[in-house]
Formats: sequence, structure tokens, C-alpha cells
Amino acid sequence: MRILEELPLGDSGASVMRIGGADLCDLLGISPALLSDLKRRQIAIHIGHDAYDLGATVKAYVAHLRETASGRGGEQHVNTLTAERARLAKEQADAQALKNARLRGDLVEAAEVERTWSDTLRHVRSRMLAVPSRLRADFPQADAAIFTAMDRAQRDALTELGNDDA
Repeated sequence: MRILEELPLGDSGASVMRIGGADLCDLLGISPALLSDLKRRQIAIHIGHDAYDLGATVKAYVAHLRETASGRGGEQHVNTLTAERARLAKEQADAQALKNARLRGDLVEAAEVERTWSDTLRHVRSRMLAVPSRLRADFPQADAAIFTAMDRAQRDALTELGNDDA
């Protein structure tokens, strides 16, 4: 690890401890990607090509860690964190409500509903189509054309209902 102390320049009179990016990552135990992010957010104080102000960066990074640990990562961070926690709590409550409704039998699977309705409507259709044959057996003296017309009218009505999109 290489840390360089620069001579004080200007009126400030304070010397600057300069450290390279790889050495700073090693010292703080962070990845180069996180160092880039800290630099972008002006937590890591960049003072030149692959050079950081060690004292200012460590102070800013420690302050950042304290704010994060205490939940005070800035107003926007706190608002975002609060909103995410509220969203998570709502999603968990919704998931539990759905689970409870399913256990109580208040909810059924859509496929089960579709299957039941299909079975019921198939049964109704077959019973309706059997009416002319039953009536023909009950009234043998009636004209067969009446039962044929009744059968045709029922089939047309059922076909129309089956093709209706409404």
C-alpha cells in the first residue's frame, strides 16, 4: 500500500495524503465498482488520475456508513427506503390475504371455474338437443316435420349462442 503526503500548497497550509484507487479499495475493503460509485456521489474525493484524498475520503465514507446504518442516508434515501418498505409490507399483506381467501374457499382457480362451466353448459346443450326426440316418443301421432323443425331451431339457437362474443 502506498500513501503519499503532499506538501502544503496555497493558503490552506494543510497537507494532503494521496492514495491510489487500488490501495484505497484494499484499505476500505470495497470493490473498484463501489469506489467508482462513491466517486460519482462525491463520497470518495478524487484529486487526480488514480489519486484520492485519503483523509477527506475516509471522513466522508465513515459519515456515509453512519448515515446508512442509522437510516439517515439522506432525505431521498429515507423516502425511497420508507416507500419500498411500505410496498413490501403491502405485497406481503396482499399475498397473505389471497392465501387466506383460498384456504377459506372464497377463491377458486380460473381453470377450475372454466372447466365447471364448460361441463355444465355441455350438459345443458345435450339436454336441450334431446327435447325433440323425447317429445317425438311422447307424441307418436304428431307430424315428424314439427320435431325436425324444432330440432333445427334449437341447434341454430345453440350455435348462435356458442358463436356470440357478448
